[in-house]
Amino acid sequence: MSIPSANIRAYLAGFLDGDGSIYVQLKPNSTYRYGFQIAPYIVFFQSSKDKPLFEKLCSLVGFGYIRERKDGILEYIIGKNDNIKEFLFWVSPFLVLKKRQAELMINILNAKESVDSRQDFKNLIKLIDTFRELNYSKKRKIRTLTP
Repeated sequence: MSIPSANIRAYLAGFLDGDGSIYVQLKPNSTYRYGFQIAPYIVFFQSSKDKPLFEKLCSLVGFGYIRERKDGILEYIIGKNDNIKEFLFWVSPFLVLKKRQAELMINILNAKESVDSRQDFKNLIKLIDTFRELNYSKKRKIRTLTP
């Protein structure tokens, strides 16, 4: 995939700053090595009334998918680690409000790739917990790693 023009990358960054979210979830899952799945996301939100224009915008990115919620909101979701890194590489120079979240997400994805021990995983969880200071969530759950 080729890199979008600077104008498109700036537009996408503005859209992410205004109607998007960068976050990572730590989900309990006993099939994973340390009992948790790490699920990073970039999500854009838009009313279903603007679906054709939203689909056109999302097609400029070239990865991710659109989901329509029951409440009339469209979500464009980028959830694959490599795609998240690539997208953030494109838009980071233009971000204003979510610049710290983007930098933190890159750090989390890099740390996730290099987990070799329980201590590495605990350090990764601490990084993920720092999103609490940057993002607001009504449903946040605090997770602890059991010995």
